[in-house]
Amino acid sequence: MASAGLEILGMILSVAGWLGVMVACCLPMWRVAAYVGQNIVITQVVWEGLWMSCVVQSTGQMHCQIYDSMLGLPEDLQAARALTVVSTFVGVVGISLAVAGAKCTNCTSDVSNKPRIMMGAGGAFIGAGLLLLVAVCWTANTIILEFHDPMLQETQKREFGNSLYFGWGASCLLILGGAILSCSCPSRRQSNHASARADYSAVKSMASTGYDRRDYV
Repeated sequence: MASAGLEILGMILSVAGWLGVMVACCLPMWRVAAYVGQNIVITQVVWEGLWMSCVVQSTGQMHCQIYDSMLGLPEDLQAARALTVVSTFVGVVGISLAVAGAKCTNCTSDVSNKPRIMMGAGGAFIGAGLLLLVAVCWTANTIILEFHDPMLQETQKREFGNSLYFGWGASCLLILGGAILSCSCPSRRQSNHASARADYSAVKSMASTGYDRRDYV
């Protein structure tokens, strides 16, 4: 029961982290710039994401434009896009393995392989979390370096967007969920001991309830 509860907890955390990866990937708020011109009326906010950039005027109007070329993006956004997409697909693999290796499913005929499948799911979730963590930290480091660069103008400096915080939270959930799934699997020695105990109990019950043919002669 304890291992089943850990499996459920690990799957919930991992799926929540995978959904966070999707949110961080889709939101155009990786890099945010807010500045006020000489006239306070022309205030605008610039959002830069992995797929598009948006400009929000003080009047409430928002204009978004999809990037024309991936090669025209900064290096950190190029790497973040690739790592986030790979993290999403690795998360899908982890979810598939977790469903196949769960104790409450019958996706595999050999029950003894389920612990190994679940460990593979945990490793996939941990890998997805590490990929997203690298993407988010790379972008955050670039933002910090550019913010303290005296050669850049104030309008060219960016700050952390909400997608970075979603990414940090999602990566922590994925790594934690994957670790729980990996730890929820019993060791091979425990599995062999449990199966040997079950076999011994079955043989003992048959011996206690069975009768020899010589009793009827």
